Formats: sequence, C-alpha cells, structure tokens
Amino acid sequence: MNFFVDSSALYAVLDGNDVRHSDAVAAWAELLRAAHEPFTTNYVLVETVALAQTRMGMDAVNTLCSDLLPVIRTIWVDEATHRSAVHAHLVSARRRLSLVDCVSFEAMRRASLRDTFCFDPHFAEQGFRTLPV
Repeated sequence: MNFFVDSSALYAVLDGNDVRHSDAVAAWAELLRAAHEPFTTNYVLVETVALAQTRMGMDAVNTLCSDLLPVIRTIWVDEATHRSAVHAHLVSARRRLSLVDCVSFEAMRRASLRDTFCFDPHFAEQGFRTLPV
C-alpha cells in the first residue's frame, strides 16, 4: 500500500511533547515495517521544516532530514497541480483549510493515493482514509 504523509503526522513523530507523539511513532513504525511506501509533496516538506524549525529548533530539522525524509518519496508539485489547488482553496473559502492541504488533496488524487498518515480531519472530509484509524 502506498500512502501520503501529512505535516501533522511528521510533526507529531518529531515532537516528543505532542499529545499524539506515541500514536504517531507507533503508526509510522508499523507502516514502514509492513513495507508500505510513503509519499508526500515538496509543499508538505517546506511546511514541516518551517514548523519544526520555529517550534523545536534546528535539531528537529536535522532529525527530520536525516531520519524521516530519506524513506519518503517526494511528489514535486507542477504548475497544473498548483493551479488546481489554488482554485479549490479559493472556492472553499474556508479560513482553516490551508493551500498546502489543497495541494496535498490534488496531488493525492493525481497519484491515486487513498490513504494518508495524518492527524488533520480535512483529509477524511475529502474522502481519504486516515491512518492511524
């Protein structure tokens, strides 16, 4: 099974003080142990690096880059995906729905990914299966 990895999950894996840290670490280990292939977008990577850097510091960014990212395949967002996501973001007119989320949804649809490792309810709202369940 291929699955998408969201910033919410990556951050929870990194931050030992996050309330979902234990669940995130266990789910991440199980997904990798089962040889499932993780994907994410370059937008999620930028978002996660920014969050980790500002909230936890450069040691967390180093851990992200050396321990987590090497096993995740990056979907590089092209102009068409970006434009579709911007349109969806503007049409939704939802203050709490980010452009990065809309890009993730569009990239997942284009890559035929149905499962996502996340703690963000927007993915389930869009019809994706969220892990951990």
